[in-house]
Amino acid sequence: MPTSSTAESSGTARSGAASTAVPAAREAVPGTRGGEKQSAAQRVALALFIVVPFLAVLAAIPVAWGWGIGWHDIVIAVAMYFTACHGVTVGFHRYFTHGSFKTGRVLRIAMAVAGSLAVEGPVVRWVADHRRHHKFSDREGDPHSPWRYGESVPALLRGLWWAHMGWLFDEEQTPQQQYAPDLVQDRDITWISRQFFLFTLISLLLPPLVGGLWSWSWQGALTAFFWGSLVRIALLHHVTWSINSICHAMGNRPFRSRDRSGNVWWLAVLSCGESWHNLHHADPTSARHGVLRGQVDSSARLIRWFEQFGWAHDVRWPSRDRLAARRAA
Repeated sequence: MPTSSTAESSGTARSGAASTAVPAAREAVPGTRGGEKQSAAQRVALALFIVVPFLAVLAAIPVAWGWGIGWHDIVIAVAMYFTACHGVTVGFHRYFTHGSFKTGRVLRIAMAVAGSLAVEGPVVRWVADHRRHHKFSDREGDPHSPWRYGESVPALLRGLWWAHMGWLFDEEQTPQQQYAPDLVQDRDITWISRQFFLFTLISLLLPPLVGGLWSWSWQGALTAFFWGSLVRIALLHHVTWSINSICHAMGNRPFRSRDRSGNVWWLAVLSCGESWHNLHHADPTSARHGVLRGQVDSSARLIRWFEQFGWAHDVRWPSRDRLAARRAA
């Protein structure tokens, strides 16, 4: 996997570039549409993957109040949540999208599989969308900017909905060959990307399988499916989408970037460090996003462990001079 050249050639934010306001007039940007269309069947399936887990979240409070939640369910849900979350943050994002470190085939495959368990779309599609996001961040061409419709309160509310999940139903899709040619040519990753439905089934069925065997009961399987599959997937979905919406509409900005990316501290733990979003857009290939005192970044910690075990090398850790050069005036 290439390092910074991959991210830069794919359009990631230029490090240290001055912050710019979103233009009032939307002008066409060539190369953002590739003719790839999302079918009606795909949009229906996507709606089911979003709505059904979300209904489970709505039911979580009365279920917990009436029947409680067992410690088996907590262990299974937490383990599945952070496995999938780090698969996305360390694998899909920092490794495949931005080349923050290098590794071998086994860990590449493991990260792609773990990220697929988040049920956020095939890995190649995810990477292509995110590289395009960085190329046009908060400008015309960005697939999920909350500033898409303007800066008035009604426009921002509409934009937040679009950035959070509305963009997922856009008929026009990011051209994978244009934005992720390296992954399109990788047989292992392409195969995993094409097996998205299989990994979705695994993600849904693994918790009830473990819960049923652990408790040796159908009730244990059912509660594990509710908490470890449905609630876990919905929570991770909305935390991830909040990086697109909330972290581009609010938060402090200690570093210079060419967009409105901000740090939102209360999302840090659940997002595995992704909500330290301002530094990420100021220095996209950095392996660490939470670089200031007290900024918890479990994804960076995991990459450090990979490095210490000899599984990762050429890690792009931020230096003091590099951070100083990106500090906001």
